[in-house]
Formats: sequence, structure tokens, C-alpha cells
Amino acid sequence: MNVSMKVSIVIPVYNEEATIHKLVGLVVAAPLPAGLTREIVCVNDCSRDGTAAKLDELAGVFPGTDIQVMHKPVNQGKGAALRDGFKLATGDVVLIQDADLEYDPRDYPKLLQPIIDDKADIVFGSRFIGEPHRVLYYWHTLGNNFLTHFSNMFTNLNLTDMEVCYKVFKKPILDQVTVQCNRFGFEPEITAKVARMRPRLRIYEVGVAYYGRSYEEGKKITWKDGIKAILTIIRFGLFQ
Repeated sequence: MNVSMKVSIVIPVYNEEATIHKLVGLVVAAPLPAGLTREIVCVNDCSRDGTAAKLDELAGVFPGTDIQVMHKPVNQGKGAALRDGFKLATGDVVLIQDADLEYDPRDYPKLLQPIIDDKADIVFGSRFIGEPHRVLYYWHTLGNNFLTHFSNMFTNLNLTDMEVCYKVFKKPILDQVTVQCNRFGFEPEITAKVARMRPRLRIYEVGVAYYGRSYEEGKKITWKDGIKAILTIIRFGLFQ
């Protein structure tokens, strides 16, 4: 692949007033492989705090940076925000970035390199293959492992972290996918759909650092989202 290309970094944002400026600063400063340029696409999922105002300040805080901001009039969830962000993205490659500080944009080079080298069509990060991570919740780790293995049973992939935020796609692949899940079901849905595409796509996985938040610090996902993920895996594994 020609390395003179653009990566679109799509950031779904909900109630991240305290972190969004710092996060975007890290995204702007993150290293990229030679020849790549970046655009940043922030989709505000109808936040109820001061996130909207913080997002509107980004152009002034980071002058000269290619930043698009979309404000959704109704809260729909991460999947819906990403669906809108994908439509706005103009890059050759799309990278998903959460708006909190759990993931480190300094991992971009390793996420992008397999695509630049034309060894991969999609790259998944993984929090479980050797990189630094904050020690937090045992049951969350167990749940993530279960959901990944359950998903793998339907997709015949050998992923170690299906639920990871960091997923990178060649844009033409995303253009073939219609995201239906509005909330956290996006992760198993997109995994199931790209696994079924033919000819079979080249999917790579690389280790990424993870600095998870506690619930006191603003973590949003709960056990209810895990139940919904199981149902989503079955739905897209068997019926679509």
C-alpha cells in the first residue's frame, strides 16, 4: 500500500468534559508512521455535561489540526456515534479511539504498521498480550475473556480481545458494513461482520497498553452490557 495516506481517528464522546482536551492533545501529538497524515473526527453523543463546549474549543486549542466535530441532538450510544463518525471520515484508514484516557495514542504506529506494510486489512489491539495495563477488576477481565471466546466460536477467529477499543480498518471495508447496534454491541457486531466478508480479510492483532478507569473515575460499561453483548454475538453469529 502507498504510505502517502490519511488516517481518520474517530472518537465517540459522551460526558467526557474532564478528559477530552487532554485526550485530543495526546491524539494530536501521537507519532504516526512516515507518510501518514491525520484527521480527527469527534462525535458528541448528546453529552449532558460541558463536553459540547469543550469540543467547540478544540479548533482554537489545536490550530492547524484537521478536526471535525459533530453534535448529535439525541443520545444513542457508542455504536451510533461511530456510525456517524465513519460517514464523516475521509481517510484511507479509520482508527477508533475512546474519549477517556484508558488507551494510549502512542500505540498508533504499531496499530497502523501492518496495514501500511499491506499485511493486514484490519488490526485489533489487545490488552492481554504483554503490554502494560492497570490492575483493576478481576470479573471484568473474566467477562472480557468469556465474550471474546464466545465470539470466536461463531466467527472462527482466534482473537484475544474482541471488546478492545482499538480497531483499525481500511476505509473501503467499513464502507461495506452497516452498523446496526447503537450502543456497546458495536464490538461483537463489527467483529462478526468483518469475519464473514469474502474474500477472507487479513485480520491482525497487536498488544496495546491499557490504563483502565474505575467506576469512581467515570467507567461506564456494566454487567448489563455484557449480557447484551452475549445476545449480540448470538444475533449476528447465527441470524445475520
